This record gives sequence, C-alpha cells and structure tokens, in this order.
Amino acid sequence: MQLIIAIIKPFKLEEVREALAAIGVSGMTVSEAKGFGRQKGQTEIYRGAEYAVNMLPKVRLEIAATADLSPQIVETIRQTANTGSIGDGKIFVLDLAGVSRIRTGETGELAI
Repeated sequence: MQLIIAIIKPFKLEEVREALAAIGVSGMTVSEAKGFGRQKGQTEIYRGAEYAVNMLPKVRLEIAATADLSPQIVETIRQTANTGSIGDGKIFVLDLAGVSRIRTGETGELAI
C-alpha cells in the first residue's frame, strides 16, 4: 500500500478528480495549502501599491492506494495537472505501514 500526496494548482482540482474517478479512485482527501518552490512567489498590485506574495495557494491531495494502482494514479495526476508552467506542483509517494477503516474495523487493502 502507498500514500500518494500531490500538490497541484487549485484550478486543476476538478479536472484531476474526474480523471482519477475514471481510473477507479474512489476516495481522496483534499486540503487547501500555501507554499512556494522554484516560483518564489509572485508580485501583485493592490490599490496602486506593488507587494510580494511569497506563499502561493495550492491544493494538497492525499490518496491511499494499492501498490499496483499507485503508478497509474501518479501518471494520471502528472498528465492532468500539467500546464507546462512553473509551479505545477509535486507528487510524493510514500509506503503505508497500515490502514484501518474506523467504522468497520477493516484493515489493510480492504480499508482502502
């Protein structure tokens, strides 16, 4: 089992969600996030004054998946979230030691 964490641009969320649903992903956790990487923020103008925005809005997706489905999920996110511009995001894949469904007590792959 693996945990896939993807940081993407907010406007790509719905397109990524639909693409993941099409390959059989039945659940994910989505959180609002702020951060920066190579982008180093951006400059904006408010009421005629220029100021720097160092933390840019992003969306964080977390998906628990079986090891055989994980590469397909990563590739789907990569293709769908790609705009070709700096700041498209990152995908992290971590090994999961265990998963447990609270309601039923199922564990392992049955809990995913």
